[in-house]
Amino acid sequence: MALLAYLKTLFILQLLISFVFVVSGLIINFIQLCTCVLWPFNKQLYRRINCRLSYSLWSQLVMLLEWWSCTDCTLYTNQATVDKFGKEHAIIILNHNYEIDFLCGWTMCERYGVLGSSKVLAKHELLKVPLIGWTWYFLEIVFCKRKWEVDRETVFRGLERLRDYPEYMWFLLYCEGTRFTEKKHQISMQVAESKGLPKLKHHLLPRTKGFTTTLACLKGTVTAVYDVTLNFKDKKNPTLLGIISAQKYRADMHVRRFPVEEIPEEESECANWLHKLYQEKDALQEHYEKEGGFPGPTIIPPRRPWTLLNFLFWATLLLSPLINFAWGIIISGSPLLIIGFILFIIIASVAVRRLIGVTEVKKTGSSYGDQASKKQD
Repeated sequence: MALLAYLKTLFILQLLISFVFVVSGLIINFIQLCTCVLWPFNKQLYRRINCRLSYSLWSQLVMLLEWWSCTDCTLYTNQATVDKFGKEHAIIILNHNYEIDFLCGWTMCERYGVLGSSKVLAKHELLKVPLIGWTWYFLEIVFCKRKWEVDRETVFRGLERLRDYPEYMWFLLYCEGTRFTEKKHQISMQVAESKGLPKLKHHLLPRTKGFTTTLACLKGTVTAVYDVTLNFKDKKNPTLLGIISAQKYRADMHVRRFPVEEIPEEESECANWLHKLYQEKDALQEHYEKEGGFPGPTIIPPRRPWTLLNFLFWATLLLSPLINFAWGIIISGSPLLIIGFILFIIIASVAVRRLIGVTEVKKTGSSYGDQASKKQD
């Protein structure tokens, strides 16, 4: 076990994993492009194929969390709620405090069979990010610029298109709009004070427009809203680089299910419901800070082997020719080829690091406090 732990820290292995993810992602994106010819003739077949293609890419990241870093994920919820997982369309509300919060959400999606069809209301900038944005485009992810005057038609059109989606989907919403930082929190609480809303200690003020619009557009398709509050044992602040470096974390996720019919339909009342929900989420986080865990029963859903098997398939397919190519360059004795290959490794390392940088808290911006942000709600 000590040898395995040491091997996981080797940069060359981490680079090979990144190589498999990037190259397999480009192959998957190309296949997704080819499937576009199906859309005019059989939209649902196009969707089912792209769900599986997306799963083949995203499950590699889930594999890193589950099998590489061996991070534990514990649900704080009841069995009746768990019995609904993967058997209904749902909107997921998740706090946006950590670099890998999306990865913990994907882990739950994978364990209940909805990873390939999972959706998110994503910022438009991600559309330009290779692999991530491209895969989401083919998966009909709704992109927005976080300015309601600009986004209104795009968001309505994108959500309406998902009403007849053939696979059970979990639609993730980060209602805070951006990741939590102390500076953003200060600005957000100034907005809360100006609106006469209770201040939150562990969350930013939720932006209600995205939630009320999503709920209204998907009414009749979505049957429940899952409120998920995430935290980590020992006050850890996990990162994607930490996951790739095989650091183990212990994630706790408190989950509550709200049937759609229990949520007010009128927009202002629905917005008030969301604000009340975030006050409850804040109380849950305060409880976690004091007690080291959430209240209620715990359930640990077992890992499934498919993420590991999927990665091993791509690794077998892609690493064998790479290793043969590298060995051929080494035994060639050509200084030019060797230097060129080393430069390729360096460029690849920088490219992977930049791709990881998309997830970092310090890279994410916020428009809290500006006029556009205030107009959104």
